[in-house]
Amino acid sequence: MHELSITQSILDISLKAAAEQHATRIRAIRLRLGAFSGVVPECVQMYLDVLAKGTAAEGAKIEAVTVPLRVECRACGTVSEIDRRHIACPACGSVDLHRLSGREFLVDSLEVDV
Repeated sequence: MHELSITQSILDISLKAAAEQHATRIRAIRLRLGAFSGVVPECVQMYLDVLAKGTAAEGAKIEAVTVPLRVECRACGTVSEIDRRHIACPACGSVDLHRLSGREFLVDSLEVDV
């Protein structure tokens, strides 16, 4: 359910940016989502379809790019990508990891009509 408030923020940010560029319509909203951000693009799209009615973003599509979880091992210094199934350093097996990316959540760009 947290996607409802997130989607409202996405819509607000997108409408403001589009207005600043004198856009008449938002066709697509491109997001960068970390693999561990907890945001489900399909849910965002569902809420956007409802929230955007009557705005310049009505009919806009959510396009999401997933940013992988990158970590640095504190034990051996290896930088690598991991996933939920393999949460240890692939070089030494340590789980003492420092997260470098993977929790991002931002509006990256818009496709608009001007």
